[in-house]
Amino acid sequence: MSKLALVTGATSGIGKAFAERLAADGYDLIIVGRNKERLEEFAANHTGVNVRTVAADLSTDDGVDTVAEICAGEPLTMLVNNAGVAHYMPLAELPADKARELVHVKVVAPTMLTRAVVAGMQERGEGAIVNVAGMIAFSGPADKSVMPRRAVYAGSLAHLVAMSQTLGAELADTGVQVQVLCPGVVATEFHTRQGLDMSVVPRMSAEDVVTAGLRGLELGEVVCAPGVEDTALLDAVFRADLDAFGGQSPELASRYRSS
Repeated sequence: MSKLALVTGATSGIGKAFAERLAADGYDLIIVGRNKERLEEFAANHTGVNVRTVAADLSTDDGVDTVAEICAGEPLTMLVNNAGVAHYMPLAELPADKARELVHVKVVAPTMLTRAVVAGMQERGEGAIVNVAGMIAFSGPADKSVMPRRAVYAGSLAHLVAMSQTLGAELADTGVQVQVLCPGVVATEFHTRQGLDMSVVPRMSAEDVVTAGLRGLELGEVVCAPGVEDTALLDAVFRADLDAFGGQSPELASRYRSS
């Protein structure tokens, strides 16, 4: 049986690198993006596998519904939720349409596409879901000196981390893997589109991010951080999360009681 992957945001950056690597590994592809010309160019350059192009805008309900229907109806081996926008700016300055677009692309779309694909993967007893987030998901405790401001963006990536971890536990022993891929700064068009000059900032290549993600699946990592050498740092974060969760009580904490 042939392997079939659906990749969103496949026209550039990490999404395109995923599509390139998976095609080289013999996957048939369904590639999703807003730019129809780029999608068709990719397909024309990869005639060794079957490539289906889907021009869809995941910032809209119609776009999400179109791709979710495909996820539910096709025997996908892998789903890569990569599509993204940044819109870095303080929340009070973030236009409502941009806030809505960001939440739709990075929260609503991956949630609904994952929901659509899970049942079929469970029935087939195999599959992998990769949610592309970023290390900014762990930046919430940073103080006001950290720039640029990005409350909604950081929150959307944190959603992907929590959802992927919880879903990974739900799907344990089903043959379906879940991974949240959390790179740092990557050399793509992503920041340029936001008007940010990252040319002097050390950046990882999109190809290395994909290498880490695929190897992370082999290693069984739910949280894959391509640039973090010491995984004990991640383990400490997750232990602290569970310690805080387990440290709750139905009694009001003493610091909240009137003296």
